[in-house]
Formats: sequence, structure tokens, C-alpha cells
Amino acid sequence: MKIAVQAQDFDAGAEMRALSRDPKVGAVASFVGVVREVGMTLEHYPGMTEKALRKIAEEAKSRWQVLDCTVIHRVGPLEPTDQIVLVAVSSAHRGDAFSACEFIMDYLKTQAPFWKKEAAGWVEARASDDKAAERWR
Repeated sequence: MKIAVQAQDFDAGAEMRALSRDPKVGAVASFVGVVREVGMTLEHYPGMTEKALRKIAEEAKSRWQVLDCTVIHRVGPLEPTDQIVLVAVSSAHRGDAFSACEFIMDYLKTQAPFWKKEAAGWVEARASDDKAAERWR
């Protein structure tokens, strides 16, 4: 399992290829989030954030047949079209990979300790993100 919080960009293709090297893998599902329209700055608490991401990924592994997963979240100043997050999950079967990937992303949006600031100010949590995460309970 790879968990990373970093300022530098990531190579989503390389990360997904790394997850598919195990001959037991039959599926790799992924999500790449991209900054849209307005630049932002992301802040976090080092150590606490990685621990929260690992807990979310471990929860997904306990619910589905996940062989491995990668979660990379960027911090610092980001511009429109920059990659912001990668969630990639490998499994023997696509259903487990899709479900675990979607679960991790939904929980990242609601449970991970990140703070987003746009030019207009701090970004508030959205009710739609909370609703998406609720379906996994």
C-alpha cells in the first residue's frame, strides 16, 4: 500500500502499472482528481493526514478483496488542470476494484484532514460529498 502526501506531481500511469505487476491482479480501478477553474492552496497536518489516508485505505481493504492500493494527494499551491489526487486499487475482479476506489475517494472528500483555500477564501465542505460518503455506512 502506498500512501503519499506531496507537493510534486505524480505519474498516474506509472502508479497504476506498479499495481498491476502481481499476476493475481485482474483489475486496476483508478480516479484522478484535477483542479478545475480556480487555483487553490491545500494545507494539511503532516503525520495526521497520512494516518487518516491509511485508515481509509485499510477500511476499503477490509470491505473488498483488494490486493493493493495507492493514494497520492497533493498539497501546496495548485493551478487549474493540475492533478490533485490519485486513488488506484488493484483486485482480482473489477467489482471489488471499482467499489474500493469509489469508497476511498468518497471518504477522502469527507474524512481526510485537508484544508482548501481559493482566492475567495477557505472552501467549505459540501453536503453532496457527505451524502456520497453516507452510502458506505
